[in-house]
Amino acid sequence: MKLFLSCLVIMNLIINAGFSQTFQIGHTQQNFIDASRENRNITTEIYYPSNTTGDDVPVATGQFPVLVFGHGFVMIWSAYDVVWEALVPNGYIMVFATTETSFSPSHTDFAKDLAFLSGALKEESEDITSLFYESVASQSAVMGHSMGGGSAFLAIQYDPTITAIATLAPANTNPSSIAAASDIFIPAIVFSGANDCITPPEEHQIPMYDSLSSVCKTFVSIIGGSHCQFANYNFLCSVGENSCSPDPEITPAEQHTTTFSLLLPWLNFYLKNDCDAGPEFQELIMAGIGINTEQNCTLTCTGASETKESEGSFLKSYPNPSSHETTIITSEILTNTTLTAYNPLGHIVKQINNIMGREIKFERGNLSQGLYYIRLTQGQKVYGTKKIIFID
Repeated sequence: MKLFLSCLVIMNLIINAGFSQTFQIGHTQQNFIDASRENRNITTEIYYPSNTTGDDVPVATGQFPVLVFGHGFVMIWSAYDVVWEALVPNGYIMVFATTETSFSPSHTDFAKDLAFLSGALKEESEDITSLFYESVASQSAVMGHSMGGGSAFLAIQYDPTITAIATLAPANTNPSSIAAASDIFIPAIVFSGANDCITPPEEHQIPMYDSLSSVCKTFVSIIGGSHCQFANYNFLCSVGENSCSPDPEITPAEQHTTTFSLLLPWLNFYLKNDCDAGPEFQELIMAGIGINTEQNCTLTCTGASETKESEGSFLKSYPNPSSHETTIITSEILTNTTLTAYNPLGHIVKQINNIMGREIKFERGNLSQGLYYIRLTQGQKVYGTKKIIFID
């Protein structure tokens, strides 16, 4: 009876969170060539919103964010149809790299593949001969399960335009994704199965989450969930899971429902600028049905958890680190712009309004030494985010 009532509550929250399918699923296979790596061939399977189901059918009208997904160790993309079936009908293009499927994969190459594909799809949107011409939004996320999740952490360094990162039971990689997490500042969500015996949370997902420098990050532990149940059944993953303990205490369907009921509004908030999705996500977090969570923020369009742009050429600062004052320089002249400074917990510590010109003097004042994030906005437009450090 308790499980039945919990499922009713979850389904009600999913409906309220807009977990509805509005598109059919199109599919295509495509090879991309990375000229910077000796013309490396990156084979992909792509699923996208369409008006009719099928291979190479036209993309539905609109521009859709890209989700680049990395598979697990010795797993293939087809083990994740539960993922694309949940997300693509809600207006996302999902790109699955089919590289590095051997028993001796290169995590670095896989990470570079994921990063490359994020940019490649955006270029497809500018190619009049492409199936995806004028169909790809500027926002993107890198995702992955197990090895693919760990590789997603590594991928961020190779493409600063990636908007967000979302991982399912990510595994620590070589080089270390735990170490790489400290250089990640974009929004992040890390899912973990509490009964994961393949990549135990205390050795993999929790250190990754703790190391993240993201102003807004969320950790979700699914009670009774396992490692392999983030995907569909896969023989090799199942063999590994059957050789260790504890066993999962919930069904795959229950784990999928919990995962995607949270993941969808989170993605909508960050990749579609859907302000209503933030409170919907927080409602699910507060309900706490079948999950334990940790956050350093709340998803709201009035606080530090608004969609952030990656650090880029728009913002420069000097000196940085600084003991008293740093100068923020922009690549274009600003008018009526607001500078907001956040501490690592996402709390506002300082704000300067009505900024004009290209140079902003940011005085330390009574701020303690440490790391801060500077963001420039004009209304709903976010120009960029810059990391600064004050030292004594």
